[in-house]
Amino acid sequence: MEVRALAALAKGLTMGALGVWVLVLAGWHIATGAVPEPRVMGVVGFAALLANVACLALLTGFRRGDANMRSAWICTRNDVLGNLAVLVAAAGVFGTGSGWPDAAVAGIMAALAIQGAVVVTSQSLAELSSPRPMSPAE
Repeated sequence: MEVRALAALAKGLTMGALGVWVLVLAGWHIATGAVPEPRVMGVVGFAALLANVACLALLTGFRRGDANMRSAWICTRNDVLGNLAVLVAAAGVFGTGSGWPDAAVAGIMAALAIQGAVVVTSQSLAELSSPRPMSPAE
């Protein structure tokens, strides 16, 4: 149980770092007036969407499984939603010539990553700090 909690803690910290990085990068792009290439966003977003939909289909049978399998299904489902948001942002950047649609989607995705990191990290820390039951051999 401790190993699983430590793995969850590492996942939570990684998710949080990713969320903060995305916020910093989006802020940098806003500050510098950088406009991403919408065609590249669209192609990469679509390719990622196809891959994540395939993974989601494979994981759907496990969506009500143990915590690790359910977590994988939820993360993949969220990736599919994020890919769709990137496609919407690409259309927005293409239509407006502005980087604001990309920055808005990046902000939402970063907030979701940070929120998820808080939940996963809090739960893993609680599991690590709770007394573990003694096995019959102890």
